Amino acid sequence: MADDPADLLTLARSGDRPALARLLTVVERGGPVARELGRLTHPDGGQAYTVGVTGSPGAGKSTLTNALVRRIRADEGRVAVLAIDPSSPFSGGAILGDRVRMSDHATDEGVFIRSMATRGHLGGLSLATLEAVRALDATGWPWVVIETVGVGQVEVEVAGAADTTVVVVNPGWGDAVQANKAGLLEIADVFVINKADRPGADETRRDLERMLDLTGDGAWRPPVLATSAPAGEGVDELWQAVLDHRVHLTDTGELGPRRAARVGDELVRIVAALLLERAQGTGGPQLDELAAAVARREVDPWSAAARLLPE
Repeated sequence: MADDPADLLTLARSGDRPALARLLTVVERGGPVARELGRLTHPDGGQAYTVGVTGSPGAGKSTLTNALVRRIRADEGRVAVLAIDPSSPFSGGAILGDRVRMSDHATDEGVFIRSMATRGHLGGLSLATLEAVRALDATGWPWVVIETVGVGQVEVEVAGAADTTVVVVNPGWGDAVQANKAGLLEIADVFVINKADRPGADETRRDLERMLDLTGDGAWRPPVLATSAPAGEGVDELWQAVLDHRVHLTDTGELGPRRAARVGDELVRIVAALLLERAQGTGGPQLDELAAAVARREVDPWSAAARLLPE
C-alpha cells in the first residue's frame, strides 16, 4: 500500500501530509506507477492557480517566495510550494537549499513545501514538476507556487507551467539587450525589482518600463514592482498584481487557451520522454549492427534511428 497511487491519493486528499509527500516521491521516480498516478489525478485537476517565480541566480527568489507565501496565508489561502533545486551530483535529488530558506512555514498546516530536483534539465523544470503540480491540484491545494532554480538565460520554461509568471531581477541587473536575450520580456506577467533598497533600482525600473513601451502590444502590461523581501516591503503589491492578473485572464478568456497550450507542450514532452525511454531500452544485435554501420559511414544516424523505431 505504501506506494499504491490510489491509496496515497485518497489519504492525501484527507489531509495526510506524509501520504502527499510519498505521492510526490512517486512522481519524481517516474515509471509506470507515476503514469498511473497521472491518470488518477488528471480528472480532478484544473482548480489550482499556479504562480511561477523565476529569475537569475542570486535575485532573492527564495526570500521573495517566502514572503509571498506569508502574504497568501494572511488571506487564509492554502498554498503549496515546489522549490526547484539543483540536482545533487551524487544522488540526483534536490539539494534542498530553497526549502531550508522557507523553514519558518514548516509547522503551518496551510503550507506544503517540496524541493524537487531539476534532474539536469536546462530549463530548470523536469517533466515531474508538471506532474507534481497536477497531484497538488487534485489533492485540494488552491495555490501552487513554483520557484525555479535560476539558471540564467535558459530560465524561461516556467512560463509554460504557470498561470502567472513573476520575473525577479535586481537593481543594476543587465540592460535591454540582456533582458531580451534572456527572453524575460516574453514570459513575464509581473516584473519584480527585488532588493530595491540597493542603488540602481530606479534605473532598472526605467529600463524595464522603456522595454515594455517598445514591445508592449497586448491587453496586459506587466507591472514593474519594487520589493525588499526580508522586510516584506512591496509584497502586498506583488500579491495584488498576481490577483489582478488572474482576474484579467479570467475576464478576457485567456486562461483557458493558456492552459490548453500548456497541455499541448506537455504532451509533446511526454511523447519525447516515452521515445527516449524506448530508445534507451533498445539494445541487442540490431542496435550494435546499426551503430557499426553508422561508424563505417554506410548509413546516416537519422536513418539508423528510424529503423529502431516502429512505424
